[in-house]
Amino acid sequence: MKAMGIIINFIRDKHALWYKFILFLFSSLFIVWLLPDSNSFQQKIQFKSGKPWNQEKLVAPFDFPIQKTKIEIQNEKDEILKNRKYFFLRNASILNTSIYQEFLKRLNNRQQVFISRLILDSVFHKGIIETSEITVGKTSDFPIFLIENNVQNEYKLGDFFNLQSADQFMTEKLSVLPLAEAAILRDSLMNFFSVSVFYNREFSERVLQDQLSDILPNRGLVLKGQTIVDNGEILTDDKLILLNSFQQELKETAGDSGVNSWLWFLGQFLVAILSLSMVMFYLYFFRKPIFAQNAEVTFIFIVILVFVFVSSRVSVNASNYMLYIPFSIAPILIRTFFDTRTSLFTHLNLTIVSSFFAQDQFGFVFLQLFAGIAAIFSVAALSRRSQLFASIVAVFLSYTVAFFALKLLQSYYDFKFDFNELLPYLFSSSLVIFAYPLIYVSEKTFGFISDFTLLELSGSNSKLLRELATVAPGTFQHSLQVATLAEDAIFKVGGNALLVRAGALYHDIGKMKNPRYFIENRVGGTNPHEEIAFEESAAIIIRHVIDGIELAKANNLPDQIIDFIRTHHGTTLTRFFYRSHQLLHQNEPVEESKFRYPGPIPFSKETAVLMMADSVEAASRSLKVYDAASIDQLVNRIIDTQISENQFLNSDLTFRDIHSIKKIFKRRLMNIYHVRIEYPR
Repeated sequence: MKAMGIIINFIRDKHALWYKFILFLFSSLFIVWLLPDSNSFQQKIQFKSGKPWNQEKLVAPFDFPIQKTKIEIQNEKDEILKNRKYFFLRNASILNTSIYQEFLKRLNNRQQVFISRLILDSVFHKGIIETSEITVGKTSDFPIFLIENNVQNEYKLGDFFNLQSADQFMTEKLSVLPLAEAAILRDSLMNFFSVSVFYNREFSERVLQDQLSDILPNRGLVLKGQTIVDNGEILTDDKLILLNSFQQELKETAGDSGVNSWLWFLGQFLVAILSLSMVMFYLYFFRKPIFAQNAEVTFIFIVILVFVFVSSRVSVNASNYMLYIPFSIAPILIRTFFDTRTSLFTHLNLTIVSSFFAQDQFGFVFLQLFAGIAAIFSVAALSRRSQLFASIVAVFLSYTVAFFALKLLQSYYDFKFDFNELLPYLFSSSLVIFAYPLIYVSEKTFGFISDFTLLELSGSNSKLLRELATVAPGTFQHSLQVATLAEDAIFKVGGNALLVRAGALYHDIGKMKNPRYFIENRVGGTNPHEEIAFEESAAIIIRHVIDGIELAKANNLPDQIIDFIRTHHGTTLTRFFYRSHQLLHQNEPVEESKFRYPGPIPFSKETAVLMMADSVEAASRSLKVYDAASIDQLVNRIIDTQISENQFLNSDLTFRDIHSIKKIFKRRLMNIYHVRIEYPR
């Protein structure tokens, strides 16, 4: 039980890492499932006749047959159908000899006997063939085969009578007799006329099917070690047949061999593992704040999987349309919520995986990589929606230049251009406009915040900011000054300036609940804190953080802005009320927790810089003399005190960053209070 408890506690404590591991494993298996189910040569490559082979020399690793093309096989089938044999059987028992002899005895004269014998002997010797779909419309030269004594003898259709030609033959021979006599004899002879040669349909069809089944799918053999195609060799129709034969043999070999199938699966799995692990390691080593957030890691993986999935479906159903997919949306989405390097790194891995579905893998990677870079550059400072339209132009121009570069390299000897070749790139670039609604959906789904939203929140038309300016004008002015200080500082040390500005504007909105208890909103000499205890005053001051969080949530402010409200005082003391309470109750223990903000402490550069800017700006209002020395001393004292109280342990600030921030605050405060810098003489 104890061991089980340890395992459960371990899993619970590491649940974030377990989630990432499961996400990584699922994503890898999903990509493996999407990848083509054959080896690297067996991709859906459409070799083009007349183009050079731009890969390395291809040598047959084993013997394989040269397969006939579908056209060749169909031509052979058509030839067999055209020259097929039709088999007939003769029924020799139709003529009754005794009746025949009796008939001749009843005739009146020798002439009738002679003519009757001539007619019947001729008809029965040649035979009367049945009339069917085989014989109708055929000429007398049409060949047929008569099975006699298990031997196939070839005849012509004209070698036999049919009922009509037999009647004509009889009429011609009887014409030497008087009409009445001929008519009577004709009726008697007709009783002997019957079909004696019949079409053998079953045997004819069986012979035809045997001939069709004897068509060989191959027309030669390539031996192991034989060169299939050399580098730079022009792909003729014969070479294409060899390549397709080799491709088919690889597929059949992989399907027949369990070992090959497992090796192919292992290769696919390694491709997926390598691609996704590079993304995961990049986040772990270089973007720890992103790696720490499961939602952000999930979003990046979903973007990769969605585009890989779309690529796989398009390649299966219409491989020629791979270039119509708007891959540039992916780096725009990543760049909107993260940084440029993360966007580029994600796009690179996404492009590499998706290239396994492309016909020309190198060309695909080349085109998509440059288009993605152009998209990233176009939204490097995304502050207006109109930039997305600029992205469309940038992506299309990048596609066009990259396309012409490839075309010149591959077809310089026979360069031809058709504007229709640019249609895929125009279509793909135009779809970049859908990045805007996708940004909105991603914000709502994952709780992200984009520059668009930050700009809207920072605008003067914001409901909360208008209310803050009306209810607590002093706090509003203080927030504006803090926003300016924090924005300047974050530009220097690196961070999201728009996020800092928005957070600074809203960090004190909780003061709207009790504005007159904060000195910047006080009008006249009345101080409401003089009428209450120091503990109560501290509670009211500390309460503005909780009130601000509740007000922000009620107005649906993003969590990233609420974080600034929650952390802008960290776990510091309301020092004035704490010391005042100590002086008043010198001999009594003081509960420090009643005078300390609940925290948490800042956990990013942005929230740490805001804490510094807020404290420095508020303290600067209490200076009696505004000169370089007093401002310098104030800034150093405030920030050094916060450092000593471990308020920046969870942020990414370095001592160099803090030194730079101090210099920026000092210079900005001197500008605000019009302090003249004293130059050494």
